[in-house]
Amino acid sequence: MLQGTGSDVGKTVLVAGLCRIAANRGLKVRPFKPQNMSNNAAVSADGGEIGRAQWLQSLAACVPSSVHMNPVLLKPQSETGSQIVVQGKVFGQAKGRGYQVLKPKLMGAVLESFETVCAGADLVVVEGAGSPAEINLRAGDIANMGFATRAGVPVVLVGDIDRGGVIASLVGTHAILPEEDRRMVTGYLINKFRGDVTLFDSGIAEIGRFTGWPCFGVVPWLKEAGRLPAEDSVVLERLARSGTGALKVAVPVLPRIANFDDLDPLKAEPQVDLVFVRPGEPLPADAGLVVLPGSKSTISDLRAFRAAGWDRDLALHMRRGGRVIGICGGYQMLGERVTDPLGIEGGEREVAGLGLLAVETEMAPEKTVRNSAARSLQYDVPLEGYEIHLGCTTGPDALRPAVSIDGRPDGALSADGRVMGTYLHGLLSSDAYRARLLADFGIAGGGFDYRASVDAALDGVAAELEVVLDRRWLEGLLGAAD
Repeated sequence: MLQGTGSDVGKTVLVAGLCRIAANRGLKVRPFKPQNMSNNAAVSADGGEIGRAQWLQSLAACVPSSVHMNPVLLKPQSETGSQIVVQGKVFGQAKGRGYQVLKPKLMGAVLESFETVCAGADLVVVEGAGSPAEINLRAGDIANMGFATRAGVPVVLVGDIDRGGVIASLVGTHAILPEEDRRMVTGYLINKFRGDVTLFDSGIAEIGRFTGWPCFGVVPWLKEAGRLPAEDSVVLERLARSGTGALKVAVPVLPRIANFDDLDPLKAEPQVDLVFVRPGEPLPADAGLVVLPGSKSTISDLRAFRAAGWDRDLALHMRRGGRVIGICGGYQMLGERVTDPLGIEGGEREVAGLGLLAVETEMAPEKTVRNSAARSLQYDVPLEGYEIHLGCTTGPDALRPAVSIDGRPDGALSADGRVMGTYLHGLLSSDAYRARLLADFGIAGGGFDYRASVDAALDGVAAELEVVLDRRWLEGLLGAAD
């Protein structure tokens, strides 16, 4: 089990890399994360919701994804509360303190899922969440040492040297862990190192002096990791523009943005300059396309969109002849009205939409969660993706559906074709769709296999890790699996 000295230390990519190393050696390897908090979700092969990261890790392991790989998924929908998904299905909602009371009751589902994942596997690589040093949350913990001690899984700590203070974070974790938890730690990894690794030799010696833990490797900033889908919105704080391409695509970053990895295929296009726009910044006037991504809380994010002044920017964008695509929650926002009569999102019951599509959305308690084969009716090209959404959207523009999903009409097109909305996540992963979309802007695109590029990046991460990880530790891990 890889646990971090903090959030966003790179555990997800390291787990994926270890899974790919093992798979490439012919081992039956599986990923597992007891508890994940992310609005970047995927639909597993067995039809439930899991964290997008565990979907990626299953791809790295070369096995179908399963709800049991991420038995507890928390999807934040307010500053203090989250929707709780257990073994792929919505379990309920809870605020922070309420969830702390609930956690111990979820341990049974976590251990059941872990046993399911382990069945028939040579190796299971587990990812923790946050940090075991959060000892204020240790009681009832299911994500880190609470799980590791119950399941008897040895732990490797991961420290992020790029953010600074890595020696203190490792030594401090050792100092404050209770003895039962400290005994689970077998060693540590240093991640995201830049420069001459020998400069950290004395740092390794000092960590060893204070903790007695061995170092299992100093991992550099992995070049191929940037080509992998991001796990959650933490990375949005540091996302830079993707390039200086001929087409600028603007993406407003909303408080409850979800499944923003839908944009990754556009980011990979050399002729596209993808710009994530934060509150306080205007939508760029020279953007040819604006994409409204998914949202975990459509009504509150629509309010935030207006508070940022982006509704005025979007109106100007349309007057300049620009185009707009809305995906899932973004599609709902493009309509004339969004209502939530049952208070499913927990806040306001109704809000005016942006009015760019003649449709209305009503939230409903039944959640649509499924993988789908689809087709773009706009360009007549095949699509493949998934749906995760609440609500039903109807109206005159829905009579011009943008997409056919499993033979059903979905989404809407404006009369002039410049505004499109759909519930299909993964739309932009279609190479043929991207090629036709970018051709409308007079540029070439879609000339590569995006899905194959992600798989190649996983191989690249695995190859980089094999070079830098401690050989004896790695071979012992894989040999024990044999």
